[in-house]
This record gives sequence, C-alpha cells and structure tokens, in this order.
Amino acid sequence: MATGIGARPAPALRRYVDSYVGFDLRGLAAGVHCGPPSRVLTAVISLSDPLEVAAGVGDGSPVTRFGSVAGGLMCRSVAVHHDGRQQGVKVALTPLGARAIYGMPAAVLAHRLVPLDELLGALGVELADRLLAASTWAARFTVLDELLLRAVGRGACSDRVRRMRPEVAEAWRRLVAARGCVQVGAVAAELGWSRRHLTERFRGELGLSPKTFARVLRFEHAHDLATARDRLPWADVATISGYADQAHLVRDWSEFMGRTPTAWRHSEVLLGTG
Repeated sequence: MATGIGARPAPALRRYVDSYVGFDLRGLAAGVHCGPPSRVLTAVISLSDPLEVAAGVGDGSPVTRFGSVAGGLMCRSVAVHHDGRQQGVKVALTPLGARAIYGMPAAVLAHRLVPLDELLGALGVELADRLLAASTWAARFTVLDELLLRAVGRGACSDRVRRMRPEVAEAWRRLVAARGCVQVGAVAAELGWSRRHLTERFRGELGLSPKTFARVLRFEHAHDLATARDRLPWADVATISGYADQAHLVRDWSEFMGRTPTAWRHSEVLLGTG
C-alpha cells in the first residue's frame, strides 16, 4: 500500500513553497523509486528509517543515508531505495523559496543532495523533531507552516539574502505557465534581454539554462500524464506534453529517468504517488 496526502502551504508561503505531501508506504516489495526531475526543489523529512538516496538511477551514483535531505533542480531522477516501508513528508520549494528559506540561490543546490540541517541549522533539527512528535498529517502540515514562516522571517532580516532579478523570476513564471512549450528567445525579447544574457542570468540563479528547464517542464508534464489514473498511450502523452513525436519523448525520458518509458512503467511500484 502506498498513500499520499497533499496540502497547500499557508498563503504567506505560497510564493516560496509549492506544496506539501505526506507519504506512507507499507507492505510493498523492496525496490527503487525514481524521483523525477521537476520545476521545484524538493526536501524530504523521514518519519521512519533514514532515507537511502542516490543522485541518479543506474549510473553508479553512491547511496547516502539521510534523516532529512534537500535537493536542487535536477536533470536526472533521484533513486530512493526502500524496503517496502517508508513514512515522511515532502516539501516542494519554488526557486524563490531557495533564497527565502535556505538563504541562497537555487543554483547552489543544482544537481546536489545535502542534509536539510546543513541549510536550516537548528531550525532543521526542530522541524524534524516536531514532525515526529505530531500525530496527524494536519498537525504536521501546521508545523511546516510555522517553521518555514520562521525561516522566511529569519531570511528577511539577513543581509545574505538578495532578491532574485525580476526578469529571471518572470522568465521562470512564463516557462512554467507554458509547461516549457515556449521559445526562450521570444521570452528574452519580451523581457528586453538577449537570449544569451537571459541564459546566463537564469543559469546563475537556478542552476539550469532556460532551454534545459523547458525540457524538464515538458518531461514533468509527460510524467504527470503517465502517472494519472487513466493511462494514455505513449504517443498521446508525447503530443499533449509538447513533444514533436514519441521518439523525442523516449529520448528525454531515458535521459532524465535512466530507463525507457516502458521499462520505467514496468519497474516503478509507486505510480501515482508522486
């Protein structure tokens, strides 16, 4: 059995935090869950055994144990090794949230996995302790709201946190709204920048170029369709998510997930749980 319970953060956090998900895995066969690349930065706090995570699937990346872990934007899936049982909370941050909550641009964390305590300090320790002590998902989501609001307040008083350039934030919003199906050059022109300048600024803030981020967004849309309750044929998934054809979807899927769409669907035991 694999269950997931989602929640929206407090209104004051929604610029910085996209969502919360509580997950509870029980009675499954041991295996490896592919955490796919997406538009958000993910932090996971375990409420059971430490997480065993590798920053890549099938590529020899070392497996590291974390009580809680934070990652930046990725161009490949994260491998979560499990024995069929795991409980925890997943927090999805926007790039704005990296500065507001962690005190650094998202680019610093791109393609990396680090202990959450390294970023939040004592607040991270308190967060894990209070989540473990809470007895319901609603209470855990309330704890997240309280402590992340404190982190934002702490960051607002710090000289270390500079604002993201508004042009970069707007480019990010436009790419997300179009699910990656927009020309980067057109976005740059609308912002009054050259494509090269936008690419340099965007990569410096998020750690990915806008072109690569657009690919991640198209893949994310395809992944959402592929994990929906009513499964579509792969050709339809490719068309709806903006790929030229199924072959282009297979290419990106294989690069980002470390396996073909069909092989992934046969091996992934947590379909539909995020």
